[in-house]
Amino acid sequence: MDYRRLGKSGLRVSEFSFGAWVTFAKQVGEDAAASIMATAYDNGINFFDNAEGYEQGNAEIVMGEALKKLNWSRDTYMVSSKVFWGGSKPTQKGLSAKHVTDGAHQALKRLQVDYLDLYFCHRPDIDTPIEETVRAMHNLIVQGKVIYWGTSEWNAQQLTEAHLVARREHLTPPTMEQPEYNMFRRENVEKEYLPLYEMGLGTTIWSPLASGFLTGKYNDGIPADSRVNLPGYEWLKRNLESEAGKAKIAKVKKLAVLARDIGLPIHHLALLWCNANPNVSTVILGASKKSQLEDNLKALDHKSKLTPDVMARIDEILGNKPEAPRALARE
Repeated sequence: MDYRRLGKSGLRVSEFSFGAWVTFAKQVGEDAAASIMATAYDNGINFFDNAEGYEQGNAEIVMGEALKKLNWSRDTYMVSSKVFWGGSKPTQKGLSAKHVTDGAHQALKRLQVDYLDLYFCHRPDIDTPIEETVRAMHNLIVQGKVIYWGTSEWNAQQLTEAHLVARREHLTPPTMEQPEYNMFRRENVEKEYLPLYEMGLGTTIWSPLASGFLTGKYNDGIPADSRVNLPGYEWLKRNLESEAGKAKIAKVKKLAVLARDIGLPIHHLALLWCNANPNVSTVILGASKKSQLEDNLKALDHKSKLTPDVMARIDEILGNKPEAPRALARE
């Protein structure tokens, strides 16, 4: 396991990290969570990702109980939460100063920790001035309840505004963004955020396997035990069965051949492809079983197989590499 700086901060985060989305409190209980997290920790993972919106806060409760059971020294790991979807009442959602503050306090209680290492705005809130959110995050940092704050799925303009507000008002700017990034979602990480990396932005990317597309498990239809069949994931089934989904499957089949040619399963190829981007601080893994996590971690033994030639062949198959901004394009 290698460790990378989170943007230009001094924080060093493991190149693979572990997240609770989809699994904790839905497929994974407290005992299994502790077992999976122990495997992650023993293999060098030091960042564990969560959110108030994951199973209505129950994913944080499960992780909190696991952390209590594992009893790791607090200075050896990082834990995060995200704020936006805290409940149905007007004061329980969005990025108002009140909800940002309440959400942090509730996450601390559920996770059973004294502070959050990373705290994300889970989505942009068009109804709340960015200055209000930046100030609320800054206040939590000054109070010692949050160490670093960031965003998730904000666009470059919103992130730039947050930085400008922070500079003007002498507040703490966002350190990291958590975007979806995989072979089928490239635009933000590879193009839109390019100027922001110079400002110090780190990235904790989610869905590196494109909701399972890049495991190859959907190449011959939907398995009966797939999460696609879980309540609440009907959107994923629609994506798979759409024309765009079928086109992705066709590319996955070609990628699988390439992966086999270089001696990798396709999901390892997909994980290592994300990890190869120098602007990715950490790749968030998900797993409902310890064996799944152990398998994904084995990808790190084969980083050398992603040669420039292999990366070029991947781009040829995908056909979706973002065009560089004109000012950055090379002749």
